[in-house]
Amino acid sequence: MLTVIAEICIKPGRRAAVLEAIERLIPLVLQEEGCGSYQALIDYKAQVPWKQHSPDSIFMVEHWESLRHLEQHQQAEHMESHRALIKDDVVDVKIFVLEPA
Repeated sequence: MLTVIAEICIKPGRRAAVLEAIERLIPLVLQEEGCGSYQALIDYKAQVPWKQHSPDSIFMVEHWESLRHLEQHQQAEHMESHRALIKDDVVDVKIFVLEPA
């Protein structure tokens, strides 16, 4: 099982709109073959000195059975539509594909 952590960096003030689009996308992704989980997370407001602050980011935590499943996900029609929908609100995307150590 692969774990994907994607940081989607959003233009200031647009995070709520992108989160709404992701909420509509989640049921479609969860139906994809090989998808174990697909969850959006946002920065927890805590004032501690050791914590990174990312108020304009959305973090996706995903689990996929294999790289083939993840690649199919990236090419899915609903993902293409989703990326087109949010493209003007996104500054950058950083994707990490991880495996158990």
